[in-house]
Amino acid sequence: MMLPRVALGLAVLAALLLVGSGPGTRLGLWSYQLGLQLLIGAAVLGGGAAVIGLAGLVVPQLRAGGIALSGLALAVGVAVAAVPAYWVQVARSLPRIHDISTDLDNPPAFFAVVPLRGRDTNPVEHGGAAVANAQRGAYPDIGPVVLDLAPSQALARALQAAQAMGWDIVAQDAERGTLEATDTTFWFGFKDDVVVRVTPAEGGSRIDVRSLSRVGVSDVGANARRIRAFLARLRS
Repeated sequence: MMLPRVALGLAVLAALLLVGSGPGTRLGLWSYQLGLQLLIGAAVLGGGAAVIGLAGLVVPQLRAGGIALSGLALAVGVAVAAVPAYWVQVARSLPRIHDISTDLDNPPAFFAVVPLRGRDTNPVEHGGAAVANAQRGAYPDIGPVVLDLAPSQALARALQAAQAMGWDIVAQDAERGTLEATDTTFWFGFKDDVVVRVTPAEGGSRIDVRSLSRVGVSDVGANARRIRAFLARLRS
């Protein structure tokens, strides 16, 4: 039957779009906007393949000679469509922000990474009360950490934690008590900038972290996850 072969072909094409969407963007073969469109295309084609494959399994006129192909198309189509569908659901459940800070009253400022961000990136100035309120609602657990260490020791531990997480260290400023770095996401290769600020506090040193995406409106929770992981390393 022709229909099961069409379904499998769509499923394979959807898988190729899914697999290529991120790495192609990371390698600079196309823009991140096109990469996201390829991801959406993978979801549409995968869903279509799954529907046709399911029809090939349940409609008697279509089952003859094509059960295996229809079943494979259904499985591949569902698997491919599930990936972007999951991230769409995550994006819808979170606010459309891309700047997360442990200090919302006085967010740590960026200096050394600013020349690296380029003209068409998100501004380094914090978005103010609207962004702060959105963060508080979505990530109420994000806050500073106080370590029983002198500021110089706390900054050294922050550097170790940042290196362990694979961040590219851009600058350290002992006078400001800051560390600036860039983290590159695995799939699309998005570059997000991070600043760590260490200040004296009762009982040791207070560490604040701010993570800011260079592009995009919603970070789908990436900056909050990064800060949580970093603070967990500091505490351990």
